[in-house]
Amino acid sequence: MLGVLSMRSNHTGFQGSVKTSASDFIVTEIDTFGRLLSESIAETLSVLGDMPAASNSCCPQSPCKPWPEPPELRRKEVLAPFDSPSRAPEEGLLPAKGSTEHLAGAAPKGGRHEADFNGQQNVAIIVRFREKSWSRKRPAADCQEKQDVYTGFTLRKENLETLEAISYLSSELGVLPSDFSYTGIKDKKAITYQAMVVKKVTPERLKEIESTIEKKGMKVYNIHSVCQHLRLGQLKGNHFDIIVRDLKHQSNDSSADLKERISEAIENVKTKGFVNYYGPQRFGQGQNVQTDQIGLALLNEEMVKAVKLFFTPEDTDDPVNRAKRYFLQSDDAKGTLAMLPEFKVREKMLLRALNRYGLNHEGCTRGWLSIPHSMRIFYVHAYCSKIWNEATSFRFKTYGSKVVEGDLVLSEDNVDENSSLNDRVRVVTASEESANKYAIHQVVLPMVGHSIKYPNNKVEQWYQERLAKDGLQTCRFRVSALQLNTPGCYRHILKYIHNLSYHFLENNEKGIKTEEDSHLNEAKASLLLSFDLDPSCYATVCLREIMNCDL
Repeated sequence: MLGVLSMRSNHTGFQGSVKTSASDFIVTEIDTFGRLLSESIAETLSVLGDMPAASNSCCPQSPCKPWPEPPELRRKEVLAPFDSPSRAPEEGLLPAKGSTEHLAGAAPKGGRHEADFNGQQNVAIIVRFREKSWSRKRPAADCQEKQDVYTGFTLRKENLETLEAISYLSSELGVLPSDFSYTGIKDKKAITYQAMVVKKVTPERLKEIESTIEKKGMKVYNIHSVCQHLRLGQLKGNHFDIIVRDLKHQSNDSSADLKERISEAIENVKTKGFVNYYGPQRFGQGQNVQTDQIGLALLNEEMVKAVKLFFTPEDTDDPVNRAKRYFLQSDDAKGTLAMLPEFKVREKMLLRALNRYGLNHEGCTRGWLSIPHSMRIFYVHAYCSKIWNEATSFRFKTYGSKVVEGDLVLSEDNVDENSSLNDRVRVVTASEESANKYAIHQVVLPMVGHSIKYPNNKVEQWYQERLAKDGLQTCRFRVSALQLNTPGCYRHILKYIHNLSYHFLENNEKGIKTEEDSHLNEAKASLLLSFDLDPSCYATVCLREIMNCDL
């Protein structure tokens, strides 16, 4: 994993095989009311916006569960205006200065405070995005007046990236990928359930393609009309059901009891949390060119280089990679267009622009502008995520788990409704360090951008030197030619796991629990883990910490 070096815990851990098949890694979104989103939940998406939940929207098999409060800093609702939903920051991130209107205190006018299921105030941050042109209170007939058609549904996909699935769907429905909205990107090698909304498509039209998309590893459920699109981060988290197979000791730990080692590791991470790194799927794990490299080229305004990186093929002989290979060898955009399958919508959009405007700086700039903004910014965010991972590793290597002078923490002290987020992100003083005023789970690090502040210690110098290494020492994180604007944000360096349960299985005896056994048969044993994570947290990162080995 890029930049991933540190561990929160020092337990011995164990080894095993993760994602042996897609069915070993099941991801289910948890909606804003704390309900699992799957095909068995009727009308789950009826809670979009401020609409009330349907009384029958929670199935008997999946009763509503309270979302436990993580042992983190108490936070209030943040209401953030963005030019468009695609310009909103990634889910789970805290926007930097210039991205907030109202902060702690009374709920902003037209907004709301969430409450948990036991009546206490929910302290998890709720980020609500809206276009600048929206009013705070949308009239009930607003969507009819605008004559927009929105259809909400639950997407089940298997062995597909979220953006790849959207490309398939847009191709079949005859709309653009930008007409789809979702709350977050999901794993590729997995079975995932996530909420989606498509614009300009009726429920009846979506139902017509059900049999076609099933051949591509997708199914759609709970299809119904809604009034608006989804926003990144419009979820409470994700639920994971993961099987780790081929369990065995670490190479230097053969004398220990395996079951004991596994239980120790799980309890350790449950108590201490895990380093909140971005996971490998953020960067295109296993690809010859990873997404952060394209993002760096875009930030440096090396448009031709970014196009070449985008079309770098993998080491396989399939139609898509043959077409990419041909393009790099010939620069023939028109010929490559004819070779690409229809579902490769992004590639075709870019190639059409290149065919029209040429493979020079101007032509490549127009090519990048031809694909949706959310896809362009995705690559820039990948680069920023890589830098964040490396900065977090440096921070733990330099200062460990102690909160030190110069660290950044998210504070509730002296906060009023006119405060910006940068006013809440404060620098730890020497006296506060001596008094142990803050805990490590309150520490945040910035995702690089033009409106963030850096820690006032060795970490700041590290950021400056690292960006200079990539030629970004004077970068303002605005690429006007591509309409890219990256203000930056803050991310907690530590996160906690919720609702954790686990038990052991025998591989050759389906579903047979062996919890009562005193020892595990290493040749047969598997571990079933079920847990919830906050938005923008990666299960593969959490598993790495539990197992204490790279995945």
